[in-house]
This record gives sequence, C-alpha cells and structure tokens, in this order.
Amino acid sequence: MMSKAATVEIPINSNGDMSTLAEDDSLEQATKRQWHLDEKDLQQVMVSGPNLNETSIVSGGYGGSPQGVVIPTGSIKGSGSSAADEAARGVAAEKLDSVKKWGLNTYKCTKQMISERFGRGSRTVDLELEAQIELLRDTKRKYESVLRLARALTDHFYNMVQTQQALGDTFADLSQKSPELRDEFGYNAETQKLLCHNGETLLGAINFFVCSINTLVNKTMEDTLMTIKMFENARLEFDAYRSDLEELSLGPRDAAAVARIDAAQRHYQVQKDKYERLRSDVCVKLKFLEENKVKVMHKQLLLFHNAISAYFAGNQQQLQQTLEHFNIKLKPPGADKPSWLEES
Repeated sequence: MMSKAATVEIPINSNGDMSTLAEDDSLEQATKRQWHLDEKDLQQVMVSGPNLNETSIVSGGYGGSPQGVVIPTGSIKGSGSSAADEAARGVAAEKLDSVKKWGLNTYKCTKQMISERFGRGSRTVDLELEAQIELLRDTKRKYESVLRLARALTDHFYNMVQTQQALGDTFADLSQKSPELRDEFGYNAETQKLLCHNGETLLGAINFFVCSINTLVNKTMEDTLMTIKMFENARLEFDAYRSDLEELSLGPRDAAAVARIDAAQRHYQVQKDKYERLRSDVCVKLKFLEENKVKVMHKQLLLFHNAISAYFAGNQQQLQQTLEHFNIKLKPPGADKPSWLEES
C-alpha cells in the first residue's frame, strides 16, 4: 500500500535567487515580508503539532489563488475508503436486487391479470368468500346513500329550526308593539319557541345517528375493505407464481430447468402462505363486521324511529326521554365553542 500511495507535488516559487525576480524594490520587500510571515506560520504549526490524519494538502502556487485542490491525507491510507466503498457497493447491490425483484413481480402479476381479463388464464376462486365480499360492497353503497340522505335531512331541518326561531322572535316583538293583537302574537311566539326547542332536541338525535353511520361506513367497513384489497392482490400474485410454476413444470428437465423449478416452487410456497393468511384475516374481519353492523344499526334505527315519532307527535317528554335513554347530551345554548350544527 505504501509503494502505491499517491504523491502530491506542492510547487513553491523559489525566493532564494533574487536575480530571477523583478528589480522592483517594492515587490522585493513584499516578498521578504511574506517569507517572514510564512516562517512564523510554519513555526506555529510545528509547535501546535496537528494530527496528520486531519491535515489537508493544498495544491497551488505561491502567491496564486487561495482556492486549490484540497486532498485530505486520511484518504491516502485506502483502508477506510475501501471499507466505505464496499459498504456503498453493498447498499447499491441490495437496492438493485430489490428493484429487480419488484420488476419481476410486477411483470408476472400484469401478465396474469391480462390473461384473466382475456379468458386465457386460470384464477383461484372462493365462491363463498367472494359472495360475502360483494355483499359487503353492496351494503356499503346503500349505507352511504342512507348517510347522504340523513345529512341532507339534518341540513334542511336545521334551516327550518332557524326559521322558527326567527319567526318566534318576530311574533314576540310584534306582541309588545301591537296591543290589539298582543294575545294572538303571543300564542304564536310561544308555539314557535316550543317547536324550535323540540327541533333542536330532534337535531341532536339525528346528528348522533349520522355520526354513528359515518363511523360504521367510513372507518369500520373501510378497514375491512382495505384488508380485502390486500387479499385480492395476494390472490393475483399467488396465481401468477402458480402459473409460472406450471409452465416450468411442462418444460425440459435439464439441470438449469430443475434449478428454475426449485426457485419457482419456493416463490410459489411463499405466495401461497401469504394468500392463505390474508384469506383468514378477511374471513375474521367479515364476521366481526357483520356482528358490529347489526349491533350498531339496531341501536341507531331504534333511536331514529323513536325521536322522529315523538317529535311529529308533539310529545316533548317522550322526545327528551329518547335522548336520555341513548345518553345523548345536547350542547347548552350560548356556549363559546361552535355547536355540533356548525361543526357538521
């Protein structure tokens, strides 16, 4: 290593032969002053004793540009740089191998998907599980429609309650300013205020219904559908590697072919284990989702029915009892924070 070590030549302009310099006295004096400064710097460096491993060699002429080629002397040893190069090559090889595997897997899956679409390839079918998955997707679409309509009902009913509130305030004001119609305006003001109060109570029940349906549709069902998507991707990969193994098994049986078949068999087994594991996860989630859906919808539909019936029957006591039964608490009026109506 020492015989092959790189050498760096540091050119230094001669200042011993003054005949080679210009005859200008000012230039001669400047050169001497610079030489004395360099000697002082050299002495200071020798006293401080820098670590040679941390010293840099700057290639550049005397009096030239201060920006030279900086070469850390630590890089001359070669052992550290060799280890770093080996590590970098190892990382690059891993990345390249990962890209190659990804590309091969993508090619196989794309080929399998096209073959299935044009009816030339076979696919693994689980009729019972696929029927359950399709039923879940159809149920989700219908529940999304219920959620959309319930939100529309909330918006329209909120506007009606606000109108009743304004109308009641107007009737109350006219009752004070119209002595000849004071009683008539007063009755109507009290009626509108009562309807407004009951409407706010009903809005609390409907909002609770909307929030529960939203959680069921956009969180619980969506989580199960994400697992189903992973399962379907695993099914496609499983069929792709299965088809590849079947094609290789029909070919020649020389040494190279046997090695490829063994590799394909290992990949096939990995994909099969992944497919079966995700299939089990989907079955478990579908079961729990169905149980949770029945439990949630039983409670929410009962709440919706009781609240709507009590409101339109004018039964204020039953409407209030419905909210208490389902532990629904309305926000007190005049709160600083925006109400749930504003947040929705």
